Amino acid sequence: MALNLTIRFLREKKMLIDSHAHLQFKAFDADRDEVIKRTLEGGVFCINVGTQKDTSRAAVELAEKHEGFWAAVGLHPIHTEESFHDEQEISGSGVFKSREEVFDSDFYEKLAKHPKVVAIGECGFDYYRAMPDSRKKQEDAFCSQVRLAKKIGKPIMLHCRPSQNPDKSYSDDAYLDMFRVLKEEGGNSVGGNVHFFVGSTDIAKKFLEIGFSFSFSGVITITNMYDEVVKFLPLDKILIETDSPYAAPIPYRGKRNEPPYVEEVAKRLAELHGKSFEEIAELTTQNAKKVFNLKF
Repeated sequence: MALNLTIRFLREKKMLIDSHAHLQFKAFDADRDEVIKRTLEGGVFCINVGTQKDTSRAAVELAEKHEGFWAAVGLHPIHTEESFHDEQEISGSGVFKSREEVFDSDFYEKLAKHPKVVAIGECGFDYYRAMPDSRKKQEDAFCSQVRLAKKIGKPIMLHCRPSQNPDKSYSDDAYLDMFRVLKEEGGNSVGGNVHFFVGSTDIAKKFLEIGFSFSFSGVITITNMYDEVVKFLPLDKILIETDSPYAAPIPYRGKRNEPPYVEEVAKRLAELHGKSFEEIAELTTQNAKKVFNLKF
């Protein structure tokens, strides 16, 4: 759908921006064009986010082909070493093996200069399964990406998955390390977004201090664990996302996630903040435009 047709459609329906999706992943190989059509016809624009060289390049290719799509490029912390994961982006379903990649500043800098690349990432820390000796690799890659973001003047798309405590609650360890690196490397000078935020209000306060925004996914429709922090955060610092193909919201739980389902996240956010859906659609769209300097 041409952009002018999409904009005319959006005059009749409040638009939404899915600030973090992965339509370039192989989970969409069989019907990607149909999903993109549903996305744009549903009034949703989105940022497709890279996780290593191939998926970053593919995100840029999607952005080139479709109005209302942008890309983020970077190296996800799980890809800084060879490891196995029970969710996947390479082969369709089941366990996938992550190949090790060393961050290539020259490659990512060239890709990041594309006009439709709006952020560096997703990058940061993932301690959910990481062994202590792998954390140094994650930090080295993260530092390099913060430096690249500063060099080219684009915001950072942050990934942070903490380790779990014995009671299954999340620790603050990865968030605290990420905050430290951002302070040390001057990441506040470019800002960005903490994607799929699952931290506490105390952690949220730290990232607010350095000017970052926060995005919430379909998880907030499934559990009330994050209600407190969602209600604590000022609405001008909140974005919405799907993280497609992962974490589908209710009523799509158990299915492949898609950008149009971001509407369910907006509805839940409206409930928690006592606002109308239309107000949340407008606020989160303006927030995404501001954080990522989106032009349309």
